[in-house]
Amino acid sequence: MQYLLIISHDADFQPTESLVGDILAWIEDTTARGKRISGKPLQPADTAQTVRIRDGKVEIVDGPFSDAAEQMCAFELVDCRDQDEALELARRHPMAKAATIEVRPVWMERATA
Repeated sequence: MQYLLIISHDADFQPTESLVGDILAWIEDTTARGKRISGKPLQPADTAQTVRIRDGKVEIVDGPFSDAAEQMCAFELVDCRDQDEALELARRHPMAKAATIEVRPVWMERATA
């Protein structure tokens, strides 16, 4: 089953070279074990635009959908046998010590016709 690891941190976060190296090692390990499907860091939340359509009216707003102190900064899509394994991958991710990782099951792994 697929899980999305949603990585968030506050605006003051600054990654160290050591942390980046640890993240790259985590990526290499989980990829080699066939657990990591994809993942990317994101540009800062203030570069986002949010799209909503309500009652047929399109609204595009500058900024993220939430004004929470922590904003999504990266994601990892992983393939695990169960939620416990996904939680273990999140626990081992170096960003767990520096940020917050939400582990969320993917609703449908592929669209049906």
